[in-house]
Amino acid sequence: MNDTLASALSAIGNAEKIGKPICIVKPMSKMLKGVLEIMKNNHYIGDYNIIEDGKGKIVEINLLGNINKVGVIKPRFSVTKKEFEKFEKRFLPAKDFGLIIVSTSTGMMTHIEAKKKNVGGRLISFVY
Repeated sequence: MNDTLASALSAIGNAEKIGKPICIVKPMSKMLKGVLEIMKNNHYIGDYNIIEDGKGKIVEINLLGNINKVGVIKPRFSVTKKEFEKFEKRFLPAKDFGLIIVSTSTGMMTHIEAKKKNVGGRLISFVY
């Protein structure tokens, strides 16, 4: 497995499509935890539990049924504070609908927060 974030978001999207209430994702990474925290704060997913097993960590995610599509942005484009609109048009279906998650020098945040703080960064994923 090369990209743990991509496989985790793919599993979440597939579980949402078939209507499962819980999705179990393995393995865990710091970036995945940051993305899940942003998704939780914006009410795309419910609470999540990190379970320690012998090999690595497993994440159990409560799904709310609010996700239409979720995915990773590859390659991880560098974006300045002025270029967010171009990528919003590319990855989101409409203006002010959905989120692009950005890794900045001040931590992971949504593209909306990054615009307010006037910072750029690298595009990580999108959700709507």
